[in-house]
Amino acid sequence: MLTGEVFVQEGLISVDQLNLALAKQQELGQTVPIARILQDLGLITEVDRVRCLGTMWGIPFVSLAEALPDAEALAKISPAFARKFKILPLTLEEGRLTLAMANPMDVFVIDELRLNTGLEIEPKIAVEEDLVAALSLHYQGEAAISEAMAGVLKDFEGDMDLDIRPGEEDLTADQLREMGEEAPVIRMATLILSQAINDKASDIHIEPRKHELVVRFRIDGVMMDVMKLPKAMTAPLTSRFKIIANMDIAEKRAPQDARISARINGIEFDFRVSTLPMVHGEKIVLRVLDKRGTMLGLSKIGFLPHNLTGLEDLAGRSYGILLVTGPTGSGKSTTLYSLLNTTNDGLKNIITIEDPVEYEIDGINQCAVNNRAGMTFAAGLRAMLRQDPDVIMVGEMRDKETATIAMEAALTGHLVFSTLHTNDASSTPGRLMDMEVEPFLIASSIIGVLAQRLVRTICPKCREPYQGTRESLVRAGFPVPDDLEADITLFQGRGCPHCKGTGYKGRTGVHELLVMNDEIRDMVLRREPAHLIRKKAIESGMTTLQQDAVRKILMGQTTVDEAVRVLYA
Repeated sequence: MLTGEVFVQEGLISVDQLNLALAKQQELGQTVPIARILQDLGLITEVDRVRCLGTMWGIPFVSLAEALPDAEALAKISPAFARKFKILPLTLEEGRLTLAMANPMDVFVIDELRLNTGLEIEPKIAVEEDLVAALSLHYQGEAAISEAMAGVLKDFEGDMDLDIRPGEEDLTADQLREMGEEAPVIRMATLILSQAINDKASDIHIEPRKHELVVRFRIDGVMMDVMKLPKAMTAPLTSRFKIIANMDIAEKRAPQDARISARINGIEFDFRVSTLPMVHGEKIVLRVLDKRGTMLGLSKIGFLPHNLTGLEDLAGRSYGILLVTGPTGSGKSTTLYSLLNTTNDGLKNIITIEDPVEYEIDGINQCAVNNRAGMTFAAGLRAMLRQDPDVIMVGEMRDKETATIAMEAALTGHLVFSTLHTNDASSTPGRLMDMEVEPFLIASSIIGVLAQRLVRTICPKCREPYQGTRESLVRAGFPVPDDLEADITLFQGRGCPHCKGTGYKGRTGVHELLVMNDEIRDMVLRREPAHLIRKKAIESGMTTLQQDAVRKILMGQTTVDEAVRVLYA
């Protein structure tokens, strides 16, 4: 086990910082590793922890962001074995195979590799998360997918017992079920789910066209074609997903919704499944629900220090409403769950009402909307107020009744989190007035409004600088700092296999935080328009979405084109 002295010897922390962490460990209990406490305090990184572990064991550390595996080395270990034990072959030189390993002290795995390959094994230690990403990149690339898909399609054409012709609609429920349980169809469904997880897709679209079946993923907010399958596979694949989602397999004329769970690469994932009858068959969309994405915390979802401090202050208040606004897919749910995690200290009664409950969180009481049973947002919110809550989360303010109850709850000593669909923070009071909510309720209950969008971040593997100009930002419509020089250095992604040639990998938030003050409250009471509220908020220190985007462009996190696409589309 790592001791704190190792980090002091490596010059990562001081003795005083170690003593602070040891005191924290006494509070939490000796079972919590000192390295984990140092990470939580922000004193060391995961890379520091793994590197020091390697130092203690006498095993060199390797950064997988810089190491490029040789094709010859990769071929020496099967993808299944590599993924199972989290091993990435790096080089093969003079009978010696160098490996990056999450656990380089696993002598049984090393001995098995030595026996199977006939090579000397030289292990190096690497960060486990980086290993998983690198394995996905190098062992699950386009060639591997194409090869796997070809095998499934070959089996499909050769093994299917039923004579299925494109466009055939008179299949019975028994025939559909039999097709959905054929081995090639099961493998194809599993392949689609696995590839979506490996590509970090948020949605899977299975779309029947006139002459083919197209599989598309939404990756970093953008749709991408992934597979084109024979038209004859439409009914079997649709049936397969209906079977695992416990849907009515014979119902092809009405939409259906369900939820499924699957264990992929050792991790549990939930999928929200929706079917919709189209001209050429039923379209299926699966929303990937990855609980890990909601556990990031406010400090890891792209907030600049000014906004982060303000938001943490609002989340720490004992009463009032904090609204998160933005269009569908702008990361509102992730921010809400991060806010809940911030307040979830075990000392509060936290209750949520959602439609539906997408992620289950320990220590939080969650209930789902059920309109058929009369469990609407408004009805659920009324019932929640009789449950002695400290913090309430309402999935969405959809109507006057829900908004009014939530605001009255905020005025009676509850902290309320909710979402609303508006273009920016300053237009939120006007939107609530359009819902016929009284201005005095809005002014007295709302403590802040966070508007946000998600922009794609530049791929770290192919990120490169280029010479830009201040004028190019002005022409794009961005507010530019007065002290910015005429010639500036900007960044872009060249395109590489890691980002599938897009130049982007992952997303980050762009935010504006309007904190209510007495002047803005008076403006709301006077029903003043959004542009005047916006002007006053900026005078009070609000950073607009556009200003936040400019800062992230200049920091090299995203590009001008991406910011324009998201903010000005």
